[in-house]
Amino acid sequence: MRPVITQPDHRLREKSDMITAFDHTLRLLCEELEAAMLAGPGGVGIAAPQLAELKHVVLIDCTRAMRPCKNHGLVCMINPEIIDKSGAVLGREGCLSVPDWVGVVSRAKKIQVRYQDVNGAEKVMNSTGFEARVIQHEVDHLHGILFIDRVVSTKDLVRRLQSEV
Repeated sequence: MRPVITQPDHRLREKSDMITAFDHTLRLLCEELEAAMLAGPGGVGIAAPQLAELKHVVLIDCTRAMRPCKNHGLVCMINPEIIDKSGAVLGREGCLSVPDWVGVVSRAKKIQVRYQDVNGAEKVMNSTGFEARVIQHEVDHLHGILFIDRVVSTKDLVRRLQSEV
């Protein structure tokens, strides 16, 4: 299993490439993302750049959250694009690539995301609440953006407590 790269690794700040080949290699990447997310403390989402793979792929599963949300369960999104969003809500976020910190970030309350599945079929998903936050967080990774870039205030960026891991 590949390790999750962490800040300040420069690859976390690079933009990812769109996927054009829907093949066995892509399926393996989704499996690697799942294994890395499961191995991490409390991971509910992960993006390919976090495994040093600059590809437009994210994986989410909010059923693993401390306060699980059912929504859509485990989803591997290829070439995700948020096509609509509404509302705004503040919430605390952490990241496998910024392991020692959490911060308050404003995100859309509801989103609509267009993506492809591992076979290349186009999908559209409506998401709300925590799952919408996770998707937005992971899509940011594809553009070289970390949650620490979006904290409402630097005083809202605090060391993670061991009990939160």
